Amino acid sequence: MINLEQSLTKEMLRTNQAGAYHCTSVVDCNTRKQHGLLVIPIPEFDNRNYVMLSSLDETVIQHGAPFNLGLHRYKGGVYNPNGHKYIREFDCESIPRTTYRVGGVILTKEKIFISHENRILIRYTLVEAHSPTTLQFRPFLAFREANDLVKINNQLNSECIGVNNGIACCLYPGFPSLYMQFSRKPEWVYDPHWYNDIEYIKDLERGIPYTEDLWVPGYFSIPIKKGESIIFSAGITEASPRSLNKMYEGEIASRTARTSFFNCLKNSAKQLYLKDGENEYMLSGYPWGTVLARNTFMSLPGNTLAIDHKGDFEAIMHTAARALTRFMDSGEIDKRIHGIDLPDIPLWAIWSIQQYAKSVSMDEAREKYMELVTHILDYIIDGGHPNLAVDANGLVSSLGETSPVSWMNSSLHGRPVIPRSGYLVEFNALWYNALMQGISMAEGNNTLDQRRQRWIEYAEKMKQPFIDMFLNGYGYLYDYVNGSYADPSVRPNMAIAIGLDYSPLDRRQRKGVLDVVTRELLTPKGLRTLSPKSYGYRPFYLGSPEERELALHQGPARPWLISFYADAYIRVFGMSGVSYIDRMLIGFEDEMSQGCIGSLSQLYDGNPPFGGRGAISHATNIAGVLRTLRMLKKLNM
Repeated sequence: MINLEQSLTKEMLRTNQAGAYHCTSVVDCNTRKQHGLLVIPIPEFDNRNYVMLSSLDETVIQHGAPFNLGLHRYKGGVYNPNGHKYIREFDCESIPRTTYRVGGVILTKEKIFISHENRILIRYTLVEAHSPTTLQFRPFLAFREANDLVKINNQLNSECIGVNNGIACCLYPGFPSLYMQFSRKPEWVYDPHWYNDIEYIKDLERGIPYTEDLWVPGYFSIPIKKGESIIFSAGITEASPRSLNKMYEGEIASRTARTSFFNCLKNSAKQLYLKDGENEYMLSGYPWGTVLARNTFMSLPGNTLAIDHKGDFEAIMHTAARALTRFMDSGEIDKRIHGIDLPDIPLWAIWSIQQYAKSVSMDEAREKYMELVTHILDYIIDGGHPNLAVDANGLVSSLGETSPVSWMNSSLHGRPVIPRSGYLVEFNALWYNALMQGISMAEGNNTLDQRRQRWIEYAEKMKQPFIDMFLNGYGYLYDYVNGSYADPSVRPNMAIAIGLDYSPLDRRQRKGVLDVVTRELLTPKGLRTLSPKSYGYRPFYLGSPEERELALHQGPARPWLISFYADAYIRVFGMSGVSYIDRMLIGFEDEMSQGCIGSLSQLYDGNPPFGGRGAISHATNIAGVLRTLRMLKKLNM
């Protein structure tokens, strides 16, 4: 903890499952502009997140001497006031807990987010002290959008209003007031200052603006006795100080301890749930994730069914399916779920329903989702989608030369970095899989006999053209075919094609593709997005925004793809492949103590040491590994 080169790379994330979060490094030094003690969505503005309380500096005072436990990086790489040197232990098995030692004083700090409420609680306990001790608390306020930075200004409202055991303040018009209160009455000292030139090292590394000024209106002072606990509350509504202890204990009782690889990922999955009134969503990740249609359908089975949260699958699917149905019926674009109009969204929706049928039961899948599956298949066949056409050979095509259409959606200067257009290999594999799933679900339903026969005809029609178009003489699958051009890049989209439940390829053909994927794409952190042997390989997601956008899908590895690789491996090798897949997951288990503690980053470098990059907690990656763990558990039963 006292070695900043190591501790600043480790981050902590906690959410309230309603869009708000707390995120910082394990030594409580913010290293990204998205870090903060209380970061919340403000519906009156938009659905983006806003940093309200950036941090809270604690100071231990004994015999008139102050010992500041805070830590910030200032201009020129200067760290101050170096409170990390007092840290003796950090534990996050259930909640983040830091133990400080200042001479004869031992103080613990424990943070917990209140579920579905924009409130964070911090409990301070004086474990040991040999003389009278006072704690001071300085709040660093931001009141800004999480991707912006604030600079010293004269538009700020410096007024602090006294409330029960604390204060409330609102720095700028339109923002909600921030209530900062304690479980017992503190002394508030109004001592306003700007703290200038605070730097965020992760943003500096990314080549984006990284310096801001934060407002500190004063400090709280409160004496504390040995064995005593004090709870600090920060929220956008006033709390009853008497209720803080009960609120804190109630939240602890509902937590799942991070005592295993599975429990770590389970907690990370649940942190991505977003409840907004009657609607439930799946966030794409933190700290800058939004609700994306593709990520929702891709990650939904792993982040719900694989952790036995069937009800959450159904609730999130209900919200997403309603948005998809509205688009299919009227072309209406959902305001909250981004990308609902992309061509592969209906195909991923059926894949998600397929996982539900396998995990729960085919009968329940038929009862809940047969109507949606029928609607999707007929909609695509009848040419309803503006950018997913069923051609005479039964294959589906999309136009993606001017705007990205697949999950490989990096773009530069308004143009796709990888202009995947025409026949995309995973689109067509998903289309075949969707048809076969519809055929299976409609079996025995007399009212769907004609539709089912139609789906059979389309599946049979496309089977040989798929093989003829994508399977090349080297035994792997072209990534996409556009007119006379067949893209020979070795990419992981072929792993999706062979990992689906239904594939046009036979077992021998799948094995040939699997061999190439294993040889050229497999890493300890998932599958590379491009083979090192292919032109344009860029394994490291580093540098300026332009350089990172160029590298995004040109080499870095994605953990979520391991689930399709594992599915394909078991289908080819049967039970003899179980131990191999089990060993493969060791690389992900190691990651639980790296990056964002207990979670998986958005992507990993394609070359050793396979460092984590991008978003610190990513929905599809968590889901893919959880789905693989669940598959292994079933096979080992």
